[in-house]
Amino acid sequence: MAGNDLVNPDALNSTIEFLTAMVTPALLISATGSLVLSTSTRLGRVVDRVRALEDRLSELIYLERKDEVPLYDKRVEVIVDLLDKVTSRSRILQRALQTFYYGVGMFTLTSVTIAIAAFFNTYRWVPIPIGIVGIMFLFWGSFLMLRETRMATATINAEMDFTWELAREVAPREVAIKYKPTGKRGGMQLAKIKDGRRKVPDTFPGD
Repeated sequence: MAGNDLVNPDALNSTIEFLTAMVTPALLISATGSLVLSTSTRLGRVVDRVRALEDRLSELIYLERKDEVPLYDKRVEVIVDLLDKVTSRSRILQRALQTFYYGVGMFTLTSVTIAIAAFFNTYRWVPIPIGIVGIMFLFWGSFLMLRETRMATATINAEMDFTWELAREVAPREVAIKYKPTGKRGGMQLAKIKDGRRKVPDTFPGD
């Protein structure tokens, strides 16, 4: 008997097709697992941030000499606003983490149904909708992470704006007048340089 007769091409093709189908959900599981890990890390940092803000707020509330603290009312307002932002971020991260876990479950179930469908040709279509559901979970979790990233940027901008305002309040006038508000969020930058020298404005914003 010839060697080629020992190999069934149809059986070999079916085996390769089966192994390829099994590998695809495994790759998606690996990718979703990486998102789960990064989301868990971000959630832990946000929780630590919430606790740090709570400590800062408690220190300000129970401070005896509030009048001696520069921009005391503004400090409290900013901390409360930051607490609101980071709390919303933590809730979004929790939802994203839950969604990614659902995705991992769907992709795992897809692998199981692929193995079952290999023995029952009638149900070969079953893994397809399950895999699509897993992909939808992955898409929705990514969308939630995008929202959280935008909120993180807004949180940083709010804190930096207050930092600049505090710097203008406590810095000497000869230092403060070198900077001026710029951009929509009221950030600060050095006054523009003209003719090789820094142009210092005659009046300082807010005077």
